[in-house]
Amino acid sequence: MDVFAPLLAAPFSLLGSPVTWLELAAFVLALWMVLANMRVQLIAWPLAIVSSLAYLLLFAHSKLYGEASLQILFVIVAGWGWWQWKFGRQADGAALRVRRIDARGGLAVIAATFAAWPLLGFALDRFTDSDVPYFDALPTAGSIAGQWLLGRKYVENWPVWLGVNIVSVTLFAYKGLWLTVVLYALFAVLSVVGWRAWNQRARTS
Repeated sequence: MDVFAPLLAAPFSLLGSPVTWLELAAFVLALWMVLANMRVQLIAWPLAIVSSLAYLLLFAHSKLYGEASLQILFVIVAGWGWWQWKFGRQADGAALRVRRIDARGGLAVIAATFAAWPLLGFALDRFTDSDVPYFDALPTAGSIAGQWLLGRKYVENWPVWLGVNIVSVTLFAYKGLWLTVVLYALFAVLSVVGWRAWNQRARTS
């Protein structure tokens, strides 16, 4: 972390906790990314890569190892999502469009998420010094599901992100990452807006 010490300097405090340059940069990039996702703009994916790298450093510094590890996965999945939005195809061979997942697929995503949660929590508890292993693991598992749904342009990514964002607000408040709390509260609101916008796109397409 010594290399990144300038980024970890705090130009101001929020509710008694320091806000670093790194958290501020990650905030701006992540907000821009979500707005681009709402508009189905391809630039969302490179923004996801850069903001995930910023949050990787921030969460590792805060000992949120589940969230930090998730950012590595986000970088990989963002590359996949970028390719999917540009070249991906549906089962019928048509280019990806905004659409709803079927009931079977939705249940599979829910089952996989709740199966992954305790496994991730156990891993964090066993192999790291995290003080909130299972709390950290829940939004981590949900975010994996949300990223997959988003990459395949399923409307249901938005309610998943809504749940992830609500849990994350509490988690980051506990850690005193107040600017990130504000960001994820905004994300929760934007998840509802995005859900409505993508529902409209699904109907018209």
